[in-house]
Amino acid sequence: MAIDPKDVKRLRDDTGAGMMDCKRALEETGGDLEKAKDLLRAKGMATQGKMATRGANEGVVEAYLHKPDPGMPAKLGVLVELNCSTDFVAKTDDFQQLAREIALHISFAKPAYVSREDVPGDVLEREKEIYRKQAEGKPENVVEKMVEGKLKAFFAQSPGGALLDQAYIRDDKKTVGELLDEAAGKLKEPVRVRRFSYFRVGVD
Repeated sequence: MAIDPKDVKRLRDDTGAGMMDCKRALEETGGDLEKAKDLLRAKGMATQGKMATRGANEGVVEAYLHKPDPGMPAKLGVLVELNCSTDFVAKTDDFQQLAREIALHISFAKPAYVSREDVPGDVLEREKEIYRKQAEGKPENVVEKMVEGKLKAFFAQSPGGALLDQAYIRDDKKTVGELLDEAAGKLKEPVRVRRFSYFRVGVD
């Protein structure tokens, strides 16, 4: 069944578990939020107490500038805000290096959104309508599976798509979302990209 990205975000906010773990838990429980919470707790993925409710209001703004030639000025730049819960973690080399890696990834992969939840509803509906027309004549259950598969590819596309769904440029076996989940587990704090901006000379 198709899982609503809003339910994934809500489950993540409620449990502190990783985005992909939340999606898999919802898939296994047929979209039932309470059962998904119990499943994550049983697997030791849900963080109870302070961690689960802790906000991510500290962090850093990192910049990446790309020069086409060492002797030339930068022609491309990225600003990204990476958040965590404490200033202590924000000051660590690991966290700051992660912010640089995310900025570098954005410069190459050129995502249009941070997450699936940021994709406007009208954009999603337009994409779904196109995919349904491509699948005309097939059984309804087949159509829905095709639409779901094509949407997954749409979210992960580069350029475009959602940052958290894109394959990480240094390791295409994991997504950027999974990279952040790994960092959160290591740092024992939520790690989230709040926003980013992409600039290229001569391009709006």
